[in-house]
Amino acid sequence: MVVGIDDSDHSYYALEWTLHHFFAPGQLQQYHLVVLTAKPPASSVVGIVGVGLAELLPTVEADLKRTVARVMEKAKMLCAEVAQVTYARYETMEGDTRSVICEAVDRHHVEILGIGCHGYSKWKRAVLGSVSDYCTPHAHCSVMVVKRPKHKH
Repeated sequence: MVVGIDDSDHSYYALEWTLHHFFAPGQLQQYHLVVLTAKPPASSVVGIVGVGLAELLPTVEADLKRTVARVMEKAKMLCAEVAQVTYARYETMEGDTRSVICEAVDRHHVEILGIGCHGYSKWKRAVLGSVSDYCTPHAHCSVMVVKRPKHKH
């Protein structure tokens, strides 16, 4: 099972939900857990900001690495505290989140992909893109989109 996360409350909730439902202490462990996050290339982030800002690449790269480290530390803490998971793989892959997740599904021969849902409107999904909208038809496994209950905001 792969759970794709980023630095959002929605993805942390998806990881917690997955841990409670599939990896609870005392529960028979049917799946191996891979926690995956994607790191965009610094050049893609600087490209969004504007042309001619290549001198920002080292700073952006360092910020992205700090974010990835923070995401993985929180994931490890959740795995240990919520479900006492003693073994999980924690992977970071560089690239577009949607592609990274689908590649990991194939590489690990995953049966279930778990991802969070940001709850974007149709317009915002069209502009920003939606990882769940992409992965549902493209991942070669069952895709579980975990939504936060409205009262958990």
